[in-house]
Amino acid sequence: MENVLMEMRANVDNSLLEGVYIVAMRNYGREGKVQEAVDVFERMDFYNCEPSVLSYNTAMNILVEYGYFKQAHKLYLRMKDKGIVSDVYTFTIRIKSFCRTKRPHAALRLLNNMPFQGCELNAVAYCTAISGFYEEDYQVEAYELFNMMLSMGIFPDIATFNKLINILCRKGHVQESEKLLNKVLKKGACPNLFTLNIFIQGLCRKGALDGAISLFDSVTREGLSPDVVTYNTLICGLCKNSKVVEAVNYLHKMVNKGLEPDGFTYNTIIDGFCKMGMTQEADKIMNDAIFKGFVPDEFTYGSLINGLCQDGDIDRALALFNEVLGKGIKCSIGLYNTLIKGLSQHGLILEALQLMNDMSEKGSSPDIWSYNIVINGLCKMGFVSDANNLMNDAIGKGYNPDIFTFNTLIDGYCKQLKLDNAIEILNSMLIHGITPDVITYNSVLNGLCKAGKSEDVMETFKMMMEKGCVPNIITYNILVENLCKARKVNEALDLLEEIRNKGMALDTVSFGTVISGFSNNGDLDGAYQLFRKMEQQYNVCHTVVTYNIMINAFSEKLDMHMAEKLFHEMRDKGCAPDSYSFRVMIDGFCKMGNVDSGYNFLLEKIKKGFIPSLTTFGRVINCLSVQHRVHEAVGIIRLIVHNGIVPEAVDTIFEADKKAIAAPKIVLEDLLKKSHITYYAYELLYDGIRDKKLQKKKLPSGS
Repeated sequence: MENVLMEMRANVDNSLLEGVYIVAMRNYGREGKVQEAVDVFERMDFYNCEPSVLSYNTAMNILVEYGYFKQAHKLYLRMKDKGIVSDVYTFTIRIKSFCRTKRPHAALRLLNNMPFQGCELNAVAYCTAISGFYEEDYQVEAYELFNMMLSMGIFPDIATFNKLINILCRKGHVQESEKLLNKVLKKGACPNLFTLNIFIQGLCRKGALDGAISLFDSVTREGLSPDVVTYNTLICGLCKNSKVVEAVNYLHKMVNKGLEPDGFTYNTIIDGFCKMGMTQEADKIMNDAIFKGFVPDEFTYGSLINGLCQDGDIDRALALFNEVLGKGIKCSIGLYNTLIKGLSQHGLILEALQLMNDMSEKGSSPDIWSYNIVINGLCKMGFVSDANNLMNDAIGKGYNPDIFTFNTLIDGYCKQLKLDNAIEILNSMLIHGITPDVITYNSVLNGLCKAGKSEDVMETFKMMMEKGCVPNIITYNILVENLCKARKVNEALDLLEEIRNKGMALDTVSFGTVISGFSNNGDLDGAYQLFRKMEQQYNVCHTVVTYNIMINAFSEKLDMHMAEKLFHEMRDKGCAPDSYSFRVMIDGFCKMGNVDSGYNFLLEKIKKGFIPSLTTFGRVINCLSVQHRVHEAVGIIRLIVHNGIVPEAVDTIFEADKKAIAAPKIVLEDLLKKSHITYYAYELLYDGIRDKKLQKKKLPSGS
C-alpha cells in the first residue's frame, strides 16, 4: 500500500488523493493497525492534501473503535480549530465515544444538540445512543429513546438495528430485543439471517435452548436458509449446555443440507464431548472430521488433553501431547498449562515441574499461570510450605506473582490454621504492590473463625471495610458462623436481616449456620422456627443440608417422631435423603431402643445404594443382640461381607468356599477390635455365624 501511495503522489495531483488516503486509513483500521492509520492521516498535510471532515471522521472513528478516546477528542478539537464544520458522522462518532466511556447521558445531550448545530438526526446516531443506554443497563431510558426515534419517523435499516439488538442479546436481554423487533416489524422492516442468528445466540446464552431450536426451525419459514454461522451458533449453545448428542444431530443436518462444517463446528463438538467426560466420542468425531479434511489445531488437542486428564487417563494425555510435539506443532503456553494442570490435579507434581523445565528446551517459557497451577496443586495436597518455596523460586527467576498466587497460599495456610504464615504472605503481597481482594480477606476471616479467634475476625472485617474492599455473601456467612460459634445466635439472626437489607440474597449456608447455632445452644424451638421461616418468609428453598441439620437436632433430642416427619417431608418435596440423613435416623432409633425402625432404615439405606459405615452397622447389631435377635444380626454381618466392606485378610483367601466361611468371622472380629460392637454381641454372633441353620437363612431383601 505504501508503495502504491508513493507512486500516486509522484504522478497525481495530491489535492485529489483524499479518497485514496481515506481508503488506506480504513484498511489499516480493519487490520487493527491504528498507528499506521494515524500516520497516513498525519502525512496528508505534508503532501499538500488538506484533510476534510471525511478524513477527520475516518481517523477519529478508528481511534474510538480501539479505545483511544482522548486522542480522538484532541483530533476533534484540532478539526474545530481549523474551522472545519462537523457533520452528522462527526456527532455520531462522538456519541459513540461517550457511550464507550460509560457516559450515555452525555451522549444523549449531544444527540439532542445536533439539530441546533445544523445536523439532521438519523437512525445511526439514535441507535448509537440507545446502545449506550442498554450497555449501562438503563433499559427504561433506552426504550423511551427508541420509541422517540420511531415517533419522529426515523427508522433504522436492518444493519443498524442488528447492531443494537446484538448488544441486548449479548447482555442476555432477549425479551427486550423481541420488544424492539416487534416495533420495527410493524414499520415494515424485514429481519435478515443475521438478525435471526443474533437471537439464536442470545437464547443459547440464556440457556433457553427450546426457544433457540424453535427459532432455528422457523428460519426456513421466514424464507431464509440457515448458513454455517446459524448452525454453529446453535451447536455451540447446545454444547455449552451439555447437549452434545443433540449438537451432533445438527452437525448431520448441516452436512445433509450441503453445508461444510468448519474448524469451529468440529472443535465445539469435540470440546463439548471432552467436558462431559466422553473422550471416546470426541475421538470418533475428530477422526471422522480428519477424513473429511479437517486439520486438528491447538484448540482441538487442548480439549482432548483436558478431557483425558479429567477422566484420569494421564498416560493417554501425555501420549497425545508427545504425538503433537512429534508432528512438529509448536505448542503454546496454553497447551502446556492444560497438561500441567492435569498432572497437578492428580498429584503428579514432580511430572508437572519436569514439564515446566522441558518447555524452555522446546522454545517456550512457563508463565506465572504455570507456577500458579502447580502452587494450587501443592496447596490442595496440603504441601503449603512447598508451594511457598515454589513461589519464591518463581520470583527468583523473574516471574511476578499475581493475586491468584498469593490468595492460593493464604487460603492454604488458613485451612491449616497456620495464621502467622498467612499474615506473612499477606504482607509479602502488599510489598509486591498487589491489593488484597474479597477472596483474600475471606480466606483470612475463615481461618480466624475456624481457629476460634472471634475478636480478630471482627477486627479483620473492620480493616477490610476501611480498605474499601466490598464484602460478599461468603464474607457475611463467615461473620454469621463466627457469631454462632461465640454463642451470639441472636446477633447472628440480626446480621441475617442486615444482609437482606443490603440487597444481598441470603442462601442456605446463611440459614443453615444460624439454625445449627440455635440447635447447638439447645434452643430447638428457635432452630425450627427459623427453619420454617426460611421458605415462608425469606423464599429460600430447603436443601438436603438444611433438612439434615434439623433431623440431626431432633434425633439428638430423641424426638424421632419429628425427625421421621421431616425425613418423609424432605422426600415428598423432591429432596432426596443422602447417606448422612439415613445415618442420623438409624443412630436416633438405636439410641431410643427402637431397633425395628433402625434396622429397616439400615436396609433401605443399602437398597438406595448407600454403604453405611461400620459404626452404623455396629449400632444396629448391638441393638439386635440385646434383644437376642441373632438371625437378623448375623444377616447384617453377611450384608457387610456381601457389600465388600471387609478387612484385607479376607481378600488374601483365594478359594471361594473357604472365603464364604471365614469372611463373616473375620468381619466380626474386626468389628470387635475397632470397638464397633460390644463383647456381648461378639459372643452371641460368633455362635450364630457357626449355626448351620442361620447360615441357610436368606439375606434380607434389598441386599
